[in-house]
Amino acid sequence: QVQLVESGGGLVQAGDSLRLSCAASGRTFSNYAMGWFRQAPGKEREFVAAISWSGVTYYADSVKGRFTISRDNAKNTVYLQMNSLKPEDTAVYYCARAVSVTRVASAYNYWGQGTQVTVSS
Repeated sequence: QVQLVESGGGLVQAGDSLRLSCAASGRTFSNYAMGWFRQAPGKEREFVAAISWSGVTYYADSVKGRFTISRDNAKNTVYLQMNSLKPEDTAVYYCARAVSVTRVASAYNYWGQGTQVTVSS
């Protein structure tokens, strides 16, 4: 059973930075793509960023240039560095695992429990 545990969320002011972490269980972390999604109250879950097993990255237009996804396969961990945060970034952030890198949420078959990010203006 794969478990994904996010951490690093919190309450920050606009313009601040946060780094989210997602620790994965299992020995085959390096074989899979990892993604970050977010869901704001009353909105659908949306793609934020993804990274392939080889390190190729993809971003939503809304976060490109501000967020950076990375992974440390030795630590079974994927990160989301979030800079220049805006109030519209407020959401619950989820990490997820997929066989191959994609922006499509339904392709991810394991999900973490989420971590709240709140950005005040």
